[in-house]
Amino acid sequence: MLNRQKVLIVDDDNNIAELISLYLTKEFFDCMIVNDGEEALNAFSTFTPDIILLDLMLPGIDGYQVCRSIRQISNTPIIMMSAKGEVFDKVLGLELGADDYIIKPFDSKEMVARIKAVLRRYSAASQPKEPAPAEKGKYVEYPDLKVSLSNYSVTYKGKTVDMPPKELELLYFLASSPNQVFTREQLLDNIWGYEYLGDTRTVDVHIKRLREKIKDHPNWSLSTVWGVGYKFEVKN
Repeated sequence: MLNRQKVLIVDDDNNIAELISLYLTKEFFDCMIVNDGEEALNAFSTFTPDIILLDLMLPGIDGYQVCRSIRQISNTPIIMMSAKGEVFDKVLGLELGADDYIIKPFDSKEMVARIKAVLRRYSAASQPKEPAPAEKGKYVEYPDLKVSLSNYSVTYKGKTVDMPPKELELLYFLASSPNQVFTREQLLDNIWGYEYLGDTRTVDVHIKRLREKIKDHPNWSLSTVWGVGYKFEVKN
C-alpha cells in the first residue's frame, strides 16, 4: 500500500486552500486544511504532517509566529506562501526557519515540485541509518569540527550541533574545498540544485545561521569574500 505523506495547508482563504488540496491529492498526498494560526498549531500536534504549507497573513496568530512556535519543537519542513514578494519578507521567513518561500499566485506544478524537493532534502536526515562501506569516509574533519554527510551529523568542540540538512550540506561543501571561493550562484546550484527557484539571499541566510552555531576557530573560519561569495578558510 502506498504510504501517503501528509500536508498541513494553512490559509485563511478556503477557496485557495481547497484548490491546493485538490492538486496535492492528485499527487497522492493526504491533506488537512486549517484557516488560522491557532488551528494550525493544534493541527500540527494531532495531524503530525510531513510538511506544512503556511500562509503568512492569518487572522490572530500570523504565519511568522506559527513558524517560530513550530521551530521551537520540530524541524518539520515548512514552505511559506505569501503575496508579499519583498526580499525582506523572504529573508525574515527563512531566518525564522522556513525551508522555502512561494509567492502567490503560483503555478500548481511549481508548488508540487517545491514540496517534493523539500521532502527529498529532509528524507536523509529523518531516516538515519548505518552508512554503506563506500560511504563511511564521507566526512570532513578539522580541529574541533567534524561534519559527516554519511549520517548528517556535526560535532563542534566535542558536542553535537543540531543542524537542518541544507545548513549541514552547505558547511560540508565549503569545508570539503578549503580556501576555495564559491559564488552564491555556485552554492545555490551545488546545494539546492536546479529545482530551486529562490534567490541568492537564501545562501546569505544559511551562512548567517551557520555562523551563529559554528564560531570562527583559530585554525579555520567561514569567510566572506566581498563582492564574490564565501569560502571555508583554513589558516596555517
